[in-house]
Order: sequence, then structure tokens, then C-alpha cells
Amino acid sequence: MNFLPRLALLSAAISGLLLTSGCTTTASAIMSATGIATDSSPTWEIIKHIHAKMTEGDPQSCASLNSAQRALTARCLPFQPGSLKVADIRASGFQECTLTIAARDPQFWPVLPELLDKGAQPETCYQAPMVALARSPNPVDFSKASPQALRSLRFLAEADSRAVDHDVVRLLSSPSARAAGLDDVIAQWADQGGLAVGQLAFSPLSALHPSALQTPLAAKLEAAGHTAKAGLGPFQGKKPAGFEEALRTADYAALEWWFKREPKLVDKVPSTQGQQLPWIPLTRVVVPTFMNDERAQAQMVSFLMSHGANPWQSLPYQPNQTVVGFAKTLKSPTVALLEAPKVAPASTTVVANSAAAGGGAE
Repeated sequence: MNFLPRLALLSAAISGLLLTSGCTTTASAIMSATGIATDSSPTWEIIKHIHAKMTEGDPQSCASLNSAQRALTARCLPFQPGSLKVADIRASGFQECTLTIAARDPQFWPVLPELLDKGAQPETCYQAPMVALARSPNPVDFSKASPQALRSLRFLAEADSRAVDHDVVRLLSSPSARAAGLDDVIAQWADQGGLAVGQLAFSPLSALHPSALQTPLAAKLEAAGHTAKAGLGPFQGKKPAGFEEALRTADYAALEWWFKREPKLVDKVPSTQGQQLPWIPLTRVVVPTFMNDERAQAQMVSFLMSHGANPWQSLPYQPNQTVVGFAKTLKSPTVALLEAPKVAPASTTVVANSAAAGGGAE
């Protein structure tokens, strides 16, 4: 409620008390309204009731919050270094761990160093703070972090074993994280055996940010035995698998990396959801909402077809429908690209090649 309506309501309440009371009561009402009356005064109870109704639903004032709540409440920013109390960190009153709240939201990163210095431990958090940050819906820009905050984030990744996670690998291998040197954490995990083949619920290569497939880190993981093929199966994580992310973001260099190792991906991609049917990259691309930049749709269709994608193949979940037919159903602007040239069925190509080979031998 705004200040003026509140003031009007309070004035009306006091006026009512003045008009309906005698001299003694009037004096009491005035004293009550000015805060002089005792807490046991009936009139004071009325004033408190009116005030409670007027401020019902209002956020608690920053001054009335404990030091941890004040540090991690957006309307109470900026954070005052040195203001945190150990007791408040241990019993913050939040439903979530203070480290998780601070790590997940970049505006609270300045609080991280003091939280850690005063005893906050990531192991006590229900969700690993770095996992919470990695699954944030907003892009993470590490260039805005202070050196102290970056050291704290690195510590959270190194000290908490739960940070070895598909989504955290994606985050720490992003361009912003690489510029901040945080991708070294992934290399450190690999050197310490934390990314050993067969020991994880995800593929480190598929978890990498698509732009990181051209870096020494990806080569290091391949040298350790990780493969592109292993990155096509089911995994634990919220972010999309590596190939799908490369397709969605039109990362052509990353797609070339995948096609070089698994050429069949141009036409069929295994489902990461267990027993579900495979999916066709062209069908994903022609859906207007799939790609991050819809303007790249036509270019991606051309790119896939230049690598052998067949627009006349049947859909796995609807055998009587082709990719071209599906695009027509959507009234996709890529139909003209898909219709020409027509790719011969695979069986015809095999027969023709066999016949040519036989004729050459005679």
C-alpha cells in the first residue's frame, strides 16, 4: 500500500477515536497514536491492528533481517563486507543453503568469499552450489566476477565432489569460463581421475560446451579414452546433449567435429531417453522454435544436406511421412531447399554401386 493512502487511513482512524471518545480517552488516543501509550492500552491495540492491516504483505525491512538474510536479499544490496555473523550463516532462516543462493545468482557473488571465510561448507547444501549455478536459466558471465569471487567459485568446484556434473562441465567449458581460466578445473578433474571412463553418469565430451570441442581439453579427454559415440547415450543432466546443443546454436565447427567421428549423425541421432526412437536433425531444424536463432534455419538445412542429410527419409515415429512432408505441414520456408535435389533411396544407391563394381570387374 502506498504512503499517502496509508496516511489517510491512519488519520481517519485517529479522527474516529477522537470523535467517539471523551477527554481522557481522547488524550489516550493521541498518546497511543504517537507511540506514548503502554502496550496494554486498548487504543494501542487498535492502532497496532490498523497498522498490521495496512502493512500486510509488505516485505520485511532490511534492518530487521539477520546478517545472512540481508546479504542475500536483492533489495538490501549492496553487500557490506564484514557484516556477516557466523551464527546467522549457520541459522540463516532461508530454506536453501546460503552458498547455493550466493553461487546461483551473480549479484550475490560478492558475498561468497566471506561466507566461505566464516565457515560455510558446500557439502552441507542439499544441492551443490555449482550445479545450481550451472542450471540457472540465465547466461552466466564470469567477466563480471571479481578475482575474489572467481576464487570462491573455483573452490566450490574443486572442493565439492558433486560439482563433477554434466551441466557444470558445460558451464566451466563455456567461452566466458574459459576466458576466466575456470576450464582448468575440468582438466584438474581429469588429471585426478575424476573423469575416468566408465565412472560417470555422463560423457565429458558431450557435456563440453560445443565451442570447447576444438580446444586442447577435448583432445585431452579423447586421449583418456572418451569417445563421441559414448556421448550419444542416456546421461544425467538438465542441459541438452552436446550434439543437440551444437545443432541448436548453429555451431558449425562443433557439428563438423561430431560428423567426422560419427557420420551417421547427419541423418539419425540416438535418443538420450532410453527406449525412445532416434530423431532426425533436419526435422528438428525445420521446427521454428528449435534453433536459438531462427534466421540460421535455412543455412543449417543447407549445411546438413551438404553433408549428406536425406530430406526424403521417413520419420521414425511416422513412417508414412518424410522430412519434406513434415516441413510442408509446418509451412516451413525451408521446403524449397529440402525438395531439391532429391536423394536416391539408400537401397538403390547400394544396388547401383554394386552393379558398377561388377561391371568394372568384368
